[in-house]
Amino acid sequence: MVGGQRRRNLKQYQCDFYAHNAAASKAVNNDTNDAPQHTRDVQQCKHSSFETGHSGRLNVSSTYYTVPNSPGKRRRGDSNFLLETTEFDFTTLDDFPDNLQNDTPEFVEFTKQKRTEFLHLEGRGDYSQEMCVCGEEAAIYCCQDCHGTELFCHLCMVRVHERQPFHKMERWDGISFHSITSKSMGICLQLGHTSGVCCDNPLSAFNDDFVIIDYNGIYEVGLDFCGCASAQPHITQLLRVRLFPATTVDPKTAATFRSLEYFQMLSFESKVSVYEFYKTAAHLTDNTGIHVPKDRYESMLRMMREWRFIKQMQRTGQGHHPEGIAATEQGACAVLCPACPHAGKNLPDGWENAPSEIRSRFIYALFLAIDANFRLARHNVSSDTVDPGLNHGYAFFVEEKAYKGFISSQAQAVQEMSSCSSHNAVNLADARVSRGLAATGAGTIDCARHNFKWPCSIGDLQKGERCTLFAFYMQSSSDIMALNISYDIACQWSKHIWTHMSTFPHQYHIKRHEKSIVFLVPKFHLPAHIAKCQTSFSFNFIKGVGRTDGEAPERGWADINPIAMSTREMGPGSRRDTLDDHFNDWNWKKICAMGLIFRRKYKFALIEVQERVNDLTDFEASLATDELATWRKDIEAWEEDRSRPNPFEDRAMTTMTQAAVRLALSMAEATEIERGNNVSLHDDISPSVPISSGLELEDQQRRLEFDAKVVGQHATDIQKGKLLQWLLYMPGVSRLRSPDDIATEAKVHNINLFLPSSLSHRAPCDDRLLEHEWELHQAQAYDTLNDLCTVLNLRYHLYKYKDTFIRGQRANTRANGIITNAEHRIDALSVKYSNSRGALLNLASRLGKDDDWERRLKPLDKQKDAIPLKHDDGRTVGQQNILWIWKTSGSNSNELGLQDSLRVEWCKAQARAHRWEEEVELLREEMRRVIAFLDWHAGWWDMQGSRCAFNSLQAREGALAYAQRQANLRRTMAVHFKSMWAANPSWQAPLVIHHAN
Repeated sequence: MVGGQRRRNLKQYQCDFYAHNAAASKAVNNDTNDAPQHTRDVQQCKHSSFETGHSGRLNVSSTYYTVPNSPGKRRRGDSNFLLETTEFDFTTLDDFPDNLQNDTPEFVEFTKQKRTEFLHLEGRGDYSQEMCVCGEEAAIYCCQDCHGTELFCHLCMVRVHERQPFHKMERWDGISFHSITSKSMGICLQLGHTSGVCCDNPLSAFNDDFVIIDYNGIYEVGLDFCGCASAQPHITQLLRVRLFPATTVDPKTAATFRSLEYFQMLSFESKVSVYEFYKTAAHLTDNTGIHVPKDRYESMLRMMREWRFIKQMQRTGQGHHPEGIAATEQGACAVLCPACPHAGKNLPDGWENAPSEIRSRFIYALFLAIDANFRLARHNVSSDTVDPGLNHGYAFFVEEKAYKGFISSQAQAVQEMSSCSSHNAVNLADARVSRGLAATGAGTIDCARHNFKWPCSIGDLQKGERCTLFAFYMQSSSDIMALNISYDIACQWSKHIWTHMSTFPHQYHIKRHEKSIVFLVPKFHLPAHIAKCQTSFSFNFIKGVGRTDGEAPERGWADINPIAMSTREMGPGSRRDTLDDHFNDWNWKKICAMGLIFRRKYKFALIEVQERVNDLTDFEASLATDELATWRKDIEAWEEDRSRPNPFEDRAMTTMTQAAVRLALSMAEATEIERGNNVSLHDDISPSVPISSGLELEDQQRRLEFDAKVVGQHATDIQKGKLLQWLLYMPGVSRLRSPDDIATEAKVHNINLFLPSSLSHRAPCDDRLLEHEWELHQAQAYDTLNDLCTVLNLRYHLYKYKDTFIRGQRANTRANGIITNAEHRIDALSVKYSNSRGALLNLASRLGKDDDWERRLKPLDKQKDAIPLKHDDGRTVGQQNILWIWKTSGSNSNELGLQDSLRVEWCKAQARAHRWEEEVELLREEMRRVIAFLDWHAGWWDMQGSRCAFNSLQAREGALAYAQRQANLRRTMAVHFKSMWAANPSWQAPLVIHHAN
């Protein structure tokens, strides 16, 4: 009954909601539709409940009126009333209403003016004279792309557009304008000669149907090549006028440089595909379907791919290489991160001889982050033979032939099951659905601190996230001696990486004995791991990582994922080349933003480091000096040797649970009976049993109260029987309440159980019962806090998982249901803790307890205290002040437990302070490296200008000019960054390493 009523109420609510939206939509549309005036008046009358209030805001009532349906949509029984329709008359625009609800009179007047001017432009306007300005012919031609609206004669129009064949021209036929082409005007684009010079031997394009694709249309033009004795090849003649040919032999299609560059930038920003861009240009040419331009989509695909590759080679200096493109090295076309350490580029001379503390674990370490993206899948279309890539490991994707050979050699490798949490990335590595897919995704390595894609570190995944494949990507790591590697499942991946690598070909080995390698888990993914991993692989606790979070790849996926819809349908080579181009753009944008990024990070770090150091100083002032010295030795020993005991883990058994207390009470009662002391209240009931049973019944009552499905109008017989059985064995309760009262109770959860803590001080009660209830309630309070902390973290991760991965109404509804259950659980636990603490307050006064327990079990404010550890006032782990519930849960009253808790909290406080100190030093070094890298790169471009001996003087001049322009750009960026960072001159201060005292 209840469920059916709820469904009916929900259905009625949905109907009202959709009716409200429909009425609102019709009311708003009434002010903007194209219906005649009298029809609009009728509609306005029907929705007069939507009107402007005194405050200027739109007031909406809940009254709805019947709107006549169209004849084709009338329901059975509707009247035959038809809306009166008339042919639309443009003169009614003069009666455009001035009283629009949300528009000022000034706006309405401006709209009228724009409407008039738009119509004015449809005619000849102010240039309706019959003769052209030249005085020779009638002025009947205009151009939509030229500045102004002047009219010209045929001869003047041809003269003006000899070098502008991609303008949209129109001809006046006495009534209106209609479109014409430059070819129909007799305009011919002559190549191979300067403007105004006639060719003695012009050669028409193949089949005389040359098509040029521009960013604003597709044009069929008249085009002649130069056939003189000194003429250049046809493709050279096209390139000289910034036209990119689609083929090298008899080209009959080309694209303007500006259209290719325009699309490239547009695709970077909006992830638009070539198909969408081409269709846009086609519709700009003709949007009626009457004069559809010739299909050159396949040619556009080919030209765009070649354009990407050539511009990539040019921008990375490969065009200046004496041996040409064939000499391109692996990763040479990737835009590098200037803030990461690069030997010979931005590291000081003699950095290899720096103290090992600086060189191997801190300033000169390289931070890498590994991740996989399964949205970058590719359908099983085409092949490397049909669609080979132009890049052969030149940028970010690894060289395909070597990579596939490596995959074949590891086909029989067995993926170990996870010994941590049940990581799907590990357990389902061989089980991911791959039907119809040539690649299930892409695995990458990023710069973990600056979010750059790393050269030669991206490869296609053949099934799932097989850990051995990422070992192949690691070959791209540089000669830096220290590597900090972040991976979602680093706890599993790091176990056997060197064993797997020993089976690889020798060229894929990493000289790990010469390096210091640290494995970590990204901060957001870490809570999904077991407790041991959360302390052993944490960026918050490991020395020398600053405030790195390891989540860089996740941020990069947000930029690249939108293009996955088009790349999944590409051939293998086209897809790799396209993604390489997008990754290079991503890296370049990061370089351009480094001035702002480092200024903001450094300013924030200076504030945070002072706060964290002050917190640590205040904390240490309350601790004993000898204990601090011991703790410092422990943490330094662990930092040097991670196999030593982890100081961030609890060592004392501090958890006091209800089960443990019940066991202790039962053992104590058994001991008393063995000694001959009968402490039983009944032959079958010991003193601790009724108290334990009472607490269990309280839990059941709370569950009944919070679970609407369980709570009924009346208690069941079983529930009454349990309560009656319990009341019979509780001494003294029978005198306070009759069992018959139970039957008249409205709800089970409202029945008073009369535990000792709920009795008045005048009521007699055995001291043993009071003491037993005290111990059980205290354990219950700690248990409840532990459960509350667990559910708070669970709810936090449920929200994060939902926002990141859940798509679609059905999945969102299920996720919301799970989150709602967690919310109810938090409410129930908050009430349970508050009730337990209330009982302890009553018992403490009767037992004469001191107030030490109140400092540990504080009053719980659900809004302020029941907050996830990750959401402490919006701060991160490195910034937060830990709330009391996270310090108290599981704490024990014994000295060992208290000292162990203080030790762990001090270790975390020191780690926070040290990570921020390291962050400041890392930012200083990275800002220095950025400037050093730009200076080095400018010098490198200076040398490229004369590196290659070109045959022509013009080519040498162009090569020198391009190299100089690139060098000047790097120097300008360096000066700009320095000026942005000048507000904090401390970034140039000498390097200082902070050590614990």
